[in-house]
This record gives sequence, C-alpha cells and structure tokens, in this order.
Amino acid sequence: MTTITVAKGDGIGPEIMDATLKIIKAAGAAIEVEEIEVGEKVYLAGNTAGIAPEAWDTIRRNKIFLKAPITTPQGGGYKSLNVTTRKFLGLYANVRPCMSLHPYVKTKHPVMDIVIIRENEEDLYAGIEHQQTDEVVQCLKLISRPGCEKIVRYAFEYAKVYNRKKVTCFTKDNIMKQTDGLFHQVFDEIALEYPEIQNEHWIIDIGAAKMADTPEAFDVIVMPNLYGDVLSDVAAQITGSVGLAGSANIGEECAMFEAIHGSAPRRAGQNTANPSGLLQGAIMMLNHIGQKDVAEKVQNAWLRTIEEGKHTNDIYKEGFSKELLGTQEFAQAVMDNLGKKPEKFEPVCYANAKMLELPRYVRRAPANKELVGVDIFVQWPGTNADELAEKLQSLGGANTTLSMITNRGIKVWPNGFPETFCTDHWRCRYKPASGETMPKHQIVDLLSSAEAAGIDTIKTENLYSFDGRQGYSLGQGQ
Repeated sequence: MTTITVAKGDGIGPEIMDATLKIIKAAGAAIEVEEIEVGEKVYLAGNTAGIAPEAWDTIRRNKIFLKAPITTPQGGGYKSLNVTTRKFLGLYANVRPCMSLHPYVKTKHPVMDIVIIRENEEDLYAGIEHQQTDEVVQCLKLISRPGCEKIVRYAFEYAKVYNRKKVTCFTKDNIMKQTDGLFHQVFDEIALEYPEIQNEHWIIDIGAAKMADTPEAFDVIVMPNLYGDVLSDVAAQITGSVGLAGSANIGEECAMFEAIHGSAPRRAGQNTANPSGLLQGAIMMLNHIGQKDVAEKVQNAWLRTIEEGKHTNDIYKEGFSKELLGTQEFAQAVMDNLGKKPEKFEPVCYANAKMLELPRYVRRAPANKELVGVDIFVQWPGTNADELAEKLQSLGGANTTLSMITNRGIKVWPNGFPETFCTDHWRCRYKPASGETMPKHQIVDLLSSAEAAGIDTIKTENLYSFDGRQGYSLGQGQ
C-alpha cells in the first residue's frame, strides 16, 4: 500500500480528480490518499506561494503527489506553484508522452507516438533577471553539468525500460556554444553508454519544424527547459488535444503527476470536463510506484473506451462518436472496460518494464581554473564605439589591454561597422597586457579607474579557462 498526497485543485480539478481516483481504485490501485489544499483559496488567503507549510510536510513525507489543475490569481505577486514545487522538491525530469488516437481524436498525424523529456529546474527558468540600463534587461540562462547529466541519463533509461529505440537531443548550440553546447556534449558522452539505443542531435529550430511536420521520425526527445516547455505543448496539441495529455515530474526523492491543461474555471461544476489528462498522469504515477499491472489495466481500458466512441464533449464528433458522456459517465465507461483490451489500438504492456533506477550525480574533480580576463559592462549613452574605446583604453594602465567592445553581442570595436545599431549597454573586454592570467586585484583597479573617470560600470563577468579550455564566448564577428 502506497500513501499518496492528492490536491483536487480549482475549477474542474475536483471533478476530474474524483473521476480519476474512482477509476484507479476500481482497477485495484493499492493506494491511500492524504488530501491537501492548494491553489486559489490558499493564494487569496494571503499565501503568495499557494501552498501552506503543513501541506509541504505532507508532500515530503509521502513523496508521491497527484495534483489537479489550479488557478493562480492574476496580479498580486503570486508565484507559480508548479515551478515552485519542481524546484523545492528537485523534480528535475518532466515526462510527457504524446500519442495520437486516430481516427477517434482528430489529428493531422495519425502515426505519432513520442515522449518528450524536458529538463525541469534550470535554463532560463532560474528566473534571474535584471534591468541593467535604461534600454537593456537581461535574463541569465543557467545550464549545469549535473542538470544535463541527470536529464539525459533519465531519457536513455526511460527509453531502455519502455523499449524505445531512439533518443533525440534538441539544442541551439550553433549559437549558444557554452550553455547549449554543454547539454549537447553531455548527451554525446552519455549516449556512448547505451549502444543499443539510437541517438541523434537536431538544432532546435529545424528539429521543431520536423517534429511538427513528421513526428513519426522521433521516439524520445530530450531537451533543456524552455525548448521542452514549448515543444511538449506543441506535441500534445498536434496529437489531437492538450486536454488528453498527462505529465510526470520526477526527482531523486519525490515525484508529482498532473494533467498539462489548466483549471478551466468556466467549465467547473458542469460534469463536462474530460478527466483523461489527469488519468494519464495517474497511470504514470502507478508505473512509477511499481503498480504496473494496475497502470496497464487502466490504460488499456481507457484506450478501449476511446475506440468504442464513448467521448466527452471536447473530442466528441457528431456522426462519428457513438455516445456523448459527462465526466462521471466517462469514468464509469472506463471502469466498465477494466480487464478488457483495445481492439483497434495496440494494447500496452508494462509488466516487463523495470523500475527506473538512476545513480545519484557524482561531482567530478575540479578543473584547473585560471582567470584570463574580464568583461566590464557599462552604461554609456553614445553611439560611436570608437569614442567609448578612447575613454576606456587608458583605464587599465600598463597591466591590462582593452581587446574588444560589443553591443548586444556583436563586436563594434575594433573595426566595427557604422551601420550596426547600438543600445546604451556595452560589453568591454580586458585581457592581461602580458602573461596569460589576470590577478583579481587588476579588476578592482579597473573598476576604480572607471569610477574616477565617470564611467558607469553596471556589472562584471570574469573570464576563465578550465584545464586550458576557453570558458567564455567570443564576440559575434570576432
């Protein structure tokens, strides 16, 4: 018996959660439910996180969290509970299966069965943003080796356990050579450990186009957080409906399972909502806690119900569907099919799938890290980079040399083009005048000289080499 934490959420959440729990319990799920309240009522009671401390205690004690959609009130500084939960509990892997249900659910892609595995904690979703000048704001894209290794290994282990044949990596490392470059590098390293599984890499733009046009070319796709967020919704929609998709959020200690759609408050209390998305999340939960026979029974019964034409309003097609059902009636139809297998769809078989067992990340020995320069960012209202360079070249004295100025990443000095549009945000790169390393006190000296000269410095980024490898990007055009 496994005790799980359940949140019924807002809008249609209570209806679809009741239907989902009824189905999986009828199938023999060995679970006990401990319910917590999260969402709109908690937000409006003054808790900007949407969850009370004692609810966190329940989730952390039980480790397994089945959550219905919630409503986040507009304005007021309320934080996304999904993002908060993923980060607090270390739920690093977001797993979204996307399978077409042609011809029962309308889709342009009748042969589609992919799983998108999205890194869930870092990338631009670290949410570290600053306004630096009147004209420029920044958002930090953080990609870590532990984050890459954990999500890529999860993708290959998932493929192995569920008998998937290929894992594809999407990045944009032709532009972001350090961040996306690390993700791609780690993918290539870990792929070598799974010679029985095909692997490939696509640049995200053409990869997304290919997925939208020919999804049958893919099997498992792994990618950083932002790309995975966008493309998992695209994939769910082109299968037929975002409303049918479930999601798993997996960590080393805890896991959260949910539908990917929202709370749809306008549909609340009408017994019209389709519980399939949350049910798919619950099926993933059952697999995760080792109750694979129950998961298999529920999934096959659900597929049988869909192919029998017993549909809720969102997928009902006049003249094609056989019966229009409400939320609870659909749940009963699935329960009536427990023990049956689909006849048109291929039945699922989870019985032989092993539990995913992933090793904890082991930190490598630190590299030989050397400071080899500094980028000093300044706010300057002029437009002529040569004029700015003239002001900056003397700051470092004999110890440092101004080697480059960029604006929005493009090199504008030396040898810039007058056609290049410049904002008030300038990156000014200094390198040691002699030798290969730069003592940190020289950065302090540079900043002091800039202050004395009336230069508005807004941030610095140290330039490092790691075991002789350059740890920073060149300016575009260098």
